[in-house]
Amino acid sequence: MHNLLNLLAAIALLVWGTHTVRTGILRVLGASLREVLASSVKKPLWAFVSGVGVSSLLQSSTATCLIVSSFVGQGIFLTSTALIMMLGADVGTSLMALMFSFDLSWLSPLLIVVGVAVFVANQNNTLGRWGRVAIGLGLMTLALHLIVEATKPITQSYGMHVVLSVLPNDPVILILIGA
Repeated sequence: MHNLLNLLAAIALLVWGTHTVRTGILRVLGASLREVLASSVKKPLWAFVSGVGVSSLLQSSTATCLIVSSFVGQGIFLTSTALIMMLGADVGTSLMALMFSFDLSWLSPLLIVVGVAVFVANQNNTLGRWGRVAIGLGLMTLALHLIVEATKPITQSYGMHVVLSVLPNDPVILILIGA
């Protein structure tokens, strides 16, 4: 029960860290983010790169999709440009997932300490908002480390190894799990 509670707390911390990064980035780059996206429609390569960059910063291809679709609705983007940007957003999300798959636990305390110091000293300006982003990234890396630690007893148990060895040979169970 203790491990499950730790896992749920780590997941909540990950969600909060992601929210903190997203709101920090939107507060720092709000208007200029729209300008960058609007100016990237001239060349398909820049539309793709903008999609990668925005989804990497926002850590959400869904948030990028909402921004891009609002631009399509306003007539700023063509649908073809929006599709290219969404492809870039999917790549950006995948790159962020790849980055967070590495062991970044050493980076967490540094990001949190520096982020808090910058945020407290500069709460009402852009630098303080970047501090908020650093805090969020630190919380995310800490949460990922806590998730790994909380799931160690589960992944190392004999019962889990038995269950995982049976799954590939039983498509009915796989379908039920997937449903």
